Amino acid sequence: KGFTCVSGSGSFQYILLMFLFLGNPHSHNPSSRLTHDTVEHVRYRILQHFNTTPDEYSVIFTSGSTAALKLVAESFPWRPPTATEPASQFCYLTDNHTSVVGIRGVISALGVVSLPVSPEEIEARAKDVDQSEGSSCQTPHLFCYPAQSNFSGRKYPLGYVRGIQARQLYPACDSKGRWFVLLDAASFASCSPLDLQEHSANFVPFSFYKMFGFPTGLGALLVRNDTAALLRKTYFGGGTAAAYLAGDNYYVPASNMSNRFEDGTVSFLDIIALNHSFDSLHTLTGGMDKIQVHTFGLTRYTYMLLSSLCHGNGQPVAQIYSDSEFENPSTQGAILNFNLMDCHGQMIGYSQVDKLASLFNIHLRTGCFCNTGACQLFLGITNQVVKSNLQAGHVCGDNIDLVDGRPTGSVRVSFGYMSTFQDCQNFLNFVADCFVEKPVKVDQDKLDRLKSNTSSKGSSQCLLTMLTNGKPDHIDEREHASTDLVVNQRGGKAITKDAKSHEKAQTLTNIYIYPIKSCAAFEVTDWPVGALGLLHDRGWMVVNGNRVCLNQKREPRLCLIHPQIYLPSNTLLLQASGMNTICVPLKNHSEPPQSHRVCQNMVCGDRVETVDCGDEAASWLSEFLGQPCRLIRQSPDFSRNMKKGHEKEVSSTALSLVNEAQYLIVNRASVDLLQRHITNRYSITCYYCLRPLDTQTLISRFRANLVISGKEPFEEDDWSHLIIGNTHFQVRMQIINGDTYY
Repeated sequence: KGFTCVSGSGSFQYILLMFLFLGNPHSHNPSSRLTHDTVEHVRYRILQHFNTTPDEYSVIFTSGSTAALKLVAESFPWRPPTATEPASQFCYLTDNHTSVVGIRGVISALGVVSLPVSPEEIEARAKDVDQSEGSSCQTPHLFCYPAQSNFSGRKYPLGYVRGIQARQLYPACDSKGRWFVLLDAASFASCSPLDLQEHSANFVPFSFYKMFGFPTGLGALLVRNDTAALLRKTYFGGGTAAAYLAGDNYYVPASNMSNRFEDGTVSFLDIIALNHSFDSLHTLTGGMDKIQVHTFGLTRYTYMLLSSLCHGNGQPVAQIYSDSEFENPSTQGAILNFNLMDCHGQMIGYSQVDKLASLFNIHLRTGCFCNTGACQLFLGITNQVVKSNLQAGHVCGDNIDLVDGRPTGSVRVSFGYMSTFQDCQNFLNFVADCFVEKPVKVDQDKLDRLKSNTSSKGSSQCLLTMLTNGKPDHIDEREHASTDLVVNQRGGKAITKDAKSHEKAQTLTNIYIYPIKSCAAFEVTDWPVGALGLLHDRGWMVVNGNRVCLNQKREPRLCLIHPQIYLPSNTLLLQASGMNTICVPLKNHSEPPQSHRVCQNMVCGDRVETVDCGDEAASWLSEFLGQPCRLIRQSPDFSRNMKKGHEKEVSSTALSLVNEAQYLIVNRASVDLLQRHITNRYSITCYYCLRPLDTQTLISRFRANLVISGKEPFEEDDWSHLIIGNTHFQVRMQIINGDTYY
């Protein structure tokens, strides 16, 4: 008694279980009654948060916003057309989440009309309607729109709720019947106050993790009580029935709205944790009004500076997707959506931005954010282009960010109540360091215009000082790549797409294999080539106790493990400072002694079949890395191929545990130029910093298999083939974790 909850939600649940004995709320014993009463109190707190009461709304707990939307789709009283009344209509704003548009799938066979509505049509096509006209028509229609776009952060007027219900706005003004409004509050509720006394939507779905970060897998649907009687439910689960017969088609639903729609036992521990979530939110922030002001201020500041940021040649750095200039928190949420551009005005793929951001511990969201309608609108993607991109291999959620130079998605920055001004500065510094051609410039006219609506002063000088440490960076122009045919000194040659008749010397200087993914390299002077690339290259990987692949981002000490392969003895040696060397057989011909030896793991989004390498290697790795680990290798009976779109370019498509290609090459001349740029930047902006990396160390950071000493930096951009001895390689460029490989 009298314990204090700590801020971590996991710790809260641990303390909760220590001090409280909780049971299934469907029983009447003391622990069950305690659970039931606590859950009911949480329902009241949720309604209080949205300024309403149990007399007006019911709270139905779901697994998230999507489940709440699905519940509405399956229980709304859709009607097919009759001789006297029209069919129900499902109308939705095109700027809606996929989970809203997906309601079409439920109603497609019911004779219900689906009508997408563009944001401009709601008010532009509004008209005065005689309320008595069509009052006898009882056909129910549903209009769905987001309180805030999860794509751009645009806040749509909450007044649309009453406007649609009263048939004063389009499309309700064009159709007789009863109009109901579903207000998607999933994005809005995270940083903005929602008053359901003033804006009484019939249905309000949302997720708690978007509000608090915890608990995940828990959301709710708020249903207006005067609407509840219309909802129809077919399936009934535990706790939802007042009575039913197993041997006869007899079922009476529970009278309580929440009980009727919450099938089975609710996630009561997560629900009870919401008490702590609400307490923390109010203690730390003072309420949603203050959160809205705080997050909007951060977003506006970042928008002003990012939209004014320019390359050294004056070209803008970012194209921002927004309907406003972030003047007012009532019309714009804490979301900034954009794509970055290079100094020539060409789009930079969002995947490259995302991978580089992760190296700076900046967490972004990229793609179309499950909002195809807004993505098409802002990026100018036609329906035909969407279909063509699918034919080209691009699907939702992949890393194909550019097709024919045009973006397939964008980058989104979202702020929450825990975000700080320093987060804004870190993000802007990241953009300037990685994507801005120096010296940094600012569109002063635009910045002055944006500043005219705010009290911030000196933003331009602040931006320049912040991004350049007081001194502008200068980077030499990139040297033009050669398109000459070149031959290396070992009898190999690299062939360009536009090969010339003359030749230049070219040398293969180093060969590296990486037996264990993300561990140190093993340098060799010659090495056999197998069906998957260099023999045994990236044939093993280390996984943690949850069977998730470890890389150097998650576990930097992997780089201190030095694996070596001895082909005569068919062994893999594991070596690290302070550890005894152990041997692992290259091939295990014996039967696995444990049932879990053969398993499946994920590599670069692909599911691969792997084989565990035994307890000795697992113990060695666990001791060195300080966490439970196991060494696994790709199953010899498993075949993994290159991703769709690249398989036609090469003769062999089989892959080991590499990311996307059998071999990685790097040109020493290109790395030399990069090293000079780094040295120049350090000398200008970081006098007291550590010395920059030398060329050889920098080469090792690229983790290439083949290091080639070329004559011209970036000439490899134009290579199409590479011949080393009698082995022919096909060359293509790819970006892995922000680095360009061939």
